Amino acid sequence: MPAMRKRLGDLLIEAGLITEAQLEDALHTKKENQKLGDALLERGIISEQQLIEVLEVQLGISHISLYRYPIDASLMSLVQKDFARRNLLIPIKKEGNTLTVAMNDPMDYYAIDDLRLSTGFQISQVIAARDEILAAIGKYYNIEEFPEDFQVTNDVEQDGENAPAIRLVNQILTAGIQQKASDIHIDPHETKLLVRYRVDGLLRTERTLPKALQNVLTARIKIMANLNITETRLPQDGRIKLNLDYTSVDLRISILPTVFGEKVVIRVLDLSNALMKLSQMSFNKVNLQRFINLIERPSGMVLVTGPTGSGKTSTVYSAVNHINTEDVNIITIEDPVEYQVEGINQVQVNHQVGLTFANGLRSILRQDPNVVMVGEIRDAETAEIAIRASLTGHLVLSTMHTNSAIGTIPRLFDMGIEPFLVVSSLSGIVAQRLVRKICNECSVAHPPTEMEQNVFQKRGLKVEQVFTGRGCKACNDTGYKGRLAIHEVLVIDDQMRSMMMNNNSVHSLREYALRNGMIFLIDDGLLKVKQGLTTVQEVLRVALSD
Repeated sequence: MPAMRKRLGDLLIEAGLITEAQLEDALHTKKENQKLGDALLERGIISEQQLIEVLEVQLGISHISLYRYPIDASLMSLVQKDFARRNLLIPIKKEGNTLTVAMNDPMDYYAIDDLRLSTGFQISQVIAARDEILAAIGKYYNIEEFPEDFQVTNDVEQDGENAPAIRLVNQILTAGIQQKASDIHIDPHETKLLVRYRVDGLLRTERTLPKALQNVLTARIKIMANLNITETRLPQDGRIKLNLDYTSVDLRISILPTVFGEKVVIRVLDLSNALMKLSQMSFNKVNLQRFINLIERPSGMVLVTGPTGSGKTSTVYSAVNHINTEDVNIITIEDPVEYQVEGINQVQVNHQVGLTFANGLRSILRQDPNVVMVGEIRDAETAEIAIRASLTGHLVLSTMHTNSAIGTIPRLFDMGIEPFLVVSSLSGIVAQRLVRKICNECSVAHPPTEMEQNVFQKRGLKVEQVFTGRGCKACNDTGYKGRLAIHEVLVIDDQMRSMMMNNNSVHSLREYALRNGMIFLIDDGLLKVKQGLTTVQEVLRVALSD
């Protein structure tokens, strides 16, 4: 062991990945108790895959993917969960007197020595990615397997914190947060209960539970969200705010009665990633400048549109954050308030006492606001008040569910709002979708296929090479990791206002916008394909060409 005790910085310099100057800078500026590897990753000097490859080659320690590894769940009793999380490691296999441990930093000799002393085993290290270790800790620690014929014998109150329902809900939430799921689904079937996670926009089944757990599981979630546990025939919505494994999360609960019982969907809002700058929202340079010009105007209405789960709320919050200064009075009305932002007055819709979007908006306008953010325009009354507010010197930001920026205009007309009001108030509309990003670690370039060439040619674009992800341990062999937004930004000018007043068709509005240099969703997506950020298949999945 002592022969192996090289320092990480020396290994990285030997491999030519960093310079002496970069090493010195990282050592002097890293946070207290932060590991050197984490500091270099945070600065973007090296990637996690490069770090793993150096350790694998230089130390002769193998790298494994925990997603597919058959981890022995019984070994969790040997290593405390807090120790595993703090040192980013997890025991995975035991052979004779040797315990194999997956570590993010196989050169953490203090942790290895602690493990040897506390377990009494010789320690064999393998390398695994940080996210994989955290996901495995969330999945395997305190995991509870329930047989098919499991019967609930004790209720939540009787067993207190040790009740199976409480432990199980904590496991499901923790594992979902570790895997960066945006939604957790608990789906009742005739003979079983499925737990599914939506990760990077796609649903996948995480585990199957016995049908006998359905009622206690739903009751536990209702108790946490202060919902009525005796009501099983009507939909219910609630909210839970909690700290799980040092992460502050907001959970929005939706319960819907189905033929096999109540289906629960939990939307996970990670408060640590709540407010991103507009520059981090994947706008291309032209669209970013157009959007900033729209939201920096003193009045007018700016709408962000797209289907559920397309990131509209995140974009609106980023816009609000961009204009949030001391001399601006910003008031929002939301259902529910998703992220709490310092310096902004946020109002929560409450239908039980008659505080609707429309009523709340009327009161807000008496509060001398400069900027009003309406969570969503769902009906004609809310739309009309928001439009009138924008005509009386207020900047109004809101979201709507429409397919495209130009398609929002007839949608407002269809709501029964006077066309002259819509025309006078609208400053601009942003439509957006989310596409999966190609994994950085396994991205490869190749000539475009005939289908890809045709898609680019139809849009008047040329392409010489496109990128795809081969699939690797970092992305769980999917070829994708993370998501980014594609946008179209429609700026309403005087000519377009005149066309709207004359009842011109959507097609002619589209033609005019194209001549004026508007970048449509599909075009923005294809430009991001050229940059190697995503694939043609992903763009076509969310933004079909006309």
